[in-house]
Amino acid sequence: MRRFRLGSAFGIPIDVDLTFLLVLPLFAWAIGSQIGRYVEIVNDLFGSSIPVDTLTASTELSLALGLVAALGLFVGVVLHELGHSLVAMRYGFPISSITLWIFGGIAQLDEMPEDWRQEFLIAIAGPVVSVALGAVSYAAFLAVPAGESLALAAAAFVLGYLALMNVVLAGFNLLPGFPMDGGRVLRALLNRTRPYARATEIAAEVGKVFAILLGLFGLFGGGGLFLVAIAFFIYIGAASEAQQTVMRAAFEGVTVEDVMTPADRVTAVDDDLSVAELIETMFRERHTGYPVERDGEIVGLVTLEDARAVREVERDAYRVEEVMSTDLYTVAPDDDVMTALEELDSHAVGRLLVMDDDEFVGLITRTDIMSALSIIKSSGRYQSEPADSTGPDVFRPEESRQS
Repeated sequence: MRRFRLGSAFGIPIDVDLTFLLVLPLFAWAIGSQIGRYVEIVNDLFGSSIPVDTLTASTELSLALGLVAALGLFVGVVLHELGHSLVAMRYGFPISSITLWIFGGIAQLDEMPEDWRQEFLIAIAGPVVSVALGAVSYAAFLAVPAGESLALAAAAFVLGYLALMNVVLAGFNLLPGFPMDGGRVLRALLNRTRPYARATEIAAEVGKVFAILLGLFGLFGGGGLFLVAIAFFIYIGAASEAQQTVMRAAFEGVTVEDVMTPADRVTAVDDDLSVAELIETMFRERHTGYPVERDGEIVGLVTLEDARAVREVERDAYRVEEVMSTDLYTVAPDDDVMTALEELDSHAVGRLLVMDDDEFVGLITRTDIMSALSIIKSSGRYQSEPADSTGPDVFRPEESRQS
């Protein structure tokens, strides 16, 4: 979704996602439409006597209080994320941005710490800040004189509400829903006695179970569809981060050269080959993409999708050079495999040319990488702490295949 720059703090850009601008009025309405109920909760919890009738005298007043309370809550979310960010920066992990969106805030770390102490302190910093904000709000709440005036009643309600909700925010974030704060705390504690990748897998599985339970509560326990949506994103986030972490651990010390199909095993097609002949070659060799060669040089890549774009009756007339892609994305043979995968993802392509200076030395595809990952995972090598020796021989197939 589109983002807007709100400002910056400590050199960290603070952005607002479009979804936040959509959800803020809903939060304001949800709070404002139930002002009476929230006032009673604050009164019961803190032993106060905020006059309900004063704050519910008009719909406009209730909605205005709801908006102030919602804005105060999201200010607390920003400070919560700043807590994470400042501790991360203290350990040398740069923060790209803090973004407010539909489900709260996200501090975007460029790199995740793998030292359990660092991750523990970074993860716990946000809830600590939220608890501190709750305490400050409560102290300010106690300082507001009791009275029937609108200004005193409104101030007391907003401060009491923020005192309660900041503590609730801290508590919710500490639940073991990886990749929430509590899930990261769990991973840090597991990482004390286990490899980082294995600790991530366990924390992610716990997070998935938590997400399922949260979703069921949202559906059948009165939590509402908002909790179901949060549960969905927790589940997806846990699965995604676990996969990324396992891949990084599995490919530790593995280079593109270890996984690629060498140039002498790559079939290249001539640029003047007809599209019909190209499709016949694909069918015969069971490959869906080829480098395109002209005078001994690679000048493009052609895929099955490129061929399908030509109508069947015209395929004899069209040449490969007319449908091939000339945007050639490359990696070096000594790049690590995760660099290649990031290149594939960022350019939304299925294969990369491997170039050593200006020499074509191989082809690496997403299939090559996923096959290597499956073999490494089967070996269990990634679940052990890195040894002195490198691991490519664990998975290197006798024959590479072009996809």
